[in-house]
Amino acid sequence: MSRSRNAAVLFAAVALLALAGCGGGQKEEPNNPGGAIIRTPAGDPNGMRGATLDRPYALPAKSLTDTGGNEFNLVTSTKKPVTLVFFGYTNCPDVCTTVMADIASALTKVDESVRNQVQMVFITTDPARDNPAVIRKYLDRFDPSFVGLTGPLEEIKDIAKTVGVPVEGMKKLPSGGYEVGHGAQTLGFGADDKATVLWLENAAIGDLAHDFGKLVEDNQ
Repeated sequence: MSRSRNAAVLFAAVALLALAGCGGGQKEEPNNPGGAIIRTPAGDPNGMRGATLDRPYALPAKSLTDTGGNEFNLVTSTKKPVTLVFFGYTNCPDVCTTVMADIASALTKVDESVRNQVQMVFITTDPARDNPAVIRKYLDRFDPSFVGLTGPLEEIKDIAKTVGVPVEGMKKLPSGGYEVGHGAQTLGFGADDKATVLWLENAAIGDLAHDFGKLVEDNQ
């Protein structure tokens, strides 16, 4: 199989898994301005265990509101060499909690010198319910250092689209409530505010820890 054909197959598999977030059943492919997603083979010189991007996503210089009620710019306010970004919401029935717990666990498995150079940013896809206080209480369950952001839904959806994460918005449930369909990938951005790697919801904690360390090493 040619490299281009192999990349296309791998992209399709990753895209389907990435769409299997809260409020599953999404069928359309995500906007993909960053190019094909390629699963890193064992022994690749890059050394990552997540899915690598042959053309990186760039964080847009957009501002949202953090859990302290302050403006947080995705480019100028991310001061650490490595920034992890996940789009989710506090009422998510399963995926979001699992991803946050796995990231928190992985960060406990790296040296403190590495941990101090990684910033986790959680961007809500449900700003109608997720005000700053709600997000802060939710994130404190995992790690008080995690940054939580909210803002107008359309702005959040635009930011998510820029980095290849689909956000559907609200879907009513028979119970009278609603869930929010969104991609379940976590993106890893370097000091240049570009992401060359992402992890799906089923990434092993050991693989996350390995890649976090590699990202920090590569961004010194």
